[in-house]
Amino acid sequence: MTFTLAIVGRPNVGKSTLFNRLVGKKLALVDDQPGVTRDLREGQGRIADLRFTVIDSAGLEDATDDSLQGRMRRLTERAVEMADVCLFMIDARAGLLPADQMFAEILRKKNANVILAANKAEGKAADATLFEAFSLGLGEPIRLSAEHGEGITDLLIALRPIAEGLEGRADADAPEVDVDVSDDDDAEEAARVPTRSRPLQIAVVGRPNAGKSTLINKIIGEERLLTGPEAGITRDAISVQQDWNGVPMRIFDTAGMRKKAKVQEKIEKLSVSDGLRAVKFAEVVVVLLDASIPFEQQDLRIADLAEREGRAVVVAVNKWDAEDEKQAKLKELKESFARLLPQLKGAPLVTVSAKTGRGLDRLQEAIMRAHEVWNRRVTTAQLNRWLTGMLEQHPPPAPGGRRIKMRYATQVKTRPPAFVVMTSFPDQVPESYRRYLINGLRTDFDMPGTPVRLYLRDQGDKNPYKDKKSSQPSRLSKHLKKPGSYER
Repeated sequence: MTFTLAIVGRPNVGKSTLFNRLVGKKLALVDDQPGVTRDLREGQGRIADLRFTVIDSAGLEDATDDSLQGRMRRLTERAVEMADVCLFMIDARAGLLPADQMFAEILRKKNANVILAANKAEGKAADATLFEAFSLGLGEPIRLSAEHGEGITDLLIALRPIAEGLEGRADADAPEVDVDVSDDDDAEEAARVPTRSRPLQIAVVGRPNAGKSTLINKIIGEERLLTGPEAGITRDAISVQQDWNGVPMRIFDTAGMRKKAKVQEKIEKLSVSDGLRAVKFAEVVVVLLDASIPFEQQDLRIADLAEREGRAVVVAVNKWDAEDEKQAKLKELKESFARLLPQLKGAPLVTVSAKTGRGLDRLQEAIMRAHEVWNRRVTTAQLNRWLTGMLEQHPPPAPGGRRIKMRYATQVKTRPPAFVVMTSFPDQVPESYRRYLINGLRTDFDMPGTPVRLYLRDQGDKNPYKDKKSSQPSRLSKHLKKPGSYER
């Protein structure tokens, strides 16, 4: 990628729609309601053979105070300053507004390469706005329809000279975005060690106002994500890439998840859906709790969701700097964690302060440890020795007088670790005995906290080693065949 393109303009002019078209995916939330986008979202843009980083931004509004709109505007202006090219979009249907004149003046001062585009320009009704747009002093406007894909070729013509001028810049400086997480066995070895091209994927989830965006800003060392006292600021699942103490990571900030019954607005439903998608893409999920009200029902649901999706889980308790009785509180948290989330037995629980940065080193260690366990593979020989010991210590029950025989075990995949035990009558193995085996796997192979999948398969009377007998007779068998051997 040779350059960065920032899409800016007033709210509801179609920036996110164009962003989705350029990246070829529905990454950004789109709705008729203005002001849906609040954070900066990056993606890999492509028009024909031209590739670039595209940034979707919040709508520019006439606010410079510390209100939510003012903070959103400052974040957008930061995107303008760091981008190589700005695509300034106006609404051809609404016509040119005084705010467009004001923002055009700001863009001329902040960025040398500004392209003007009139979106929603289908039909002759937009002709008057196109002529009027010349008064902005940004050259001839491109006639666009982001929804229908019209005018993209004209945008390519406008971008190509700029791309050629920036061609000498190294591709290594461009961020990697939208890296998928594969569960294929072929990708396991490559995924064990995070690299810049395949960073460790982390999703930070939790209830609204738990401090997710503040925590990520502290990790990356800059005000990259919009924060504030208002609950529910984040809407899109925004990802940022950062080398955290030398480890390449891509961290997803997600919208706060409330109880389903309380989610009424369409935008919030879309935001929660986007957050759930981020959990499915993640390798490690950090469940962020508020120290003042930890382990509420919604926190438990979120943690259980991450476990059911098969992701490694780290529980982080935020706002720890505000706690007075830290030792007593920590003991209470650990007891509640063990009681309320037995399915995540042994998962790390870390106390942090997103405001001051305390505990971030412990959080990274916990994330790396969870990722290593999530990728762990155990040999079949080790598993069968383990299974023999488990059966001797506590044999399976005999329902209806029929003895259950467990013959051998093997690991079928990692990410998360999944095992198969070949047994007779798998449907009659009690759930309690299955939990006994899972807990044994966690303890004996040091896999705390990570989801462990155990499948019981019916092998019948087949012996997997029946046809693998050596064609050469053993020394003992030869000796036994000698006349008079061992005969009295």
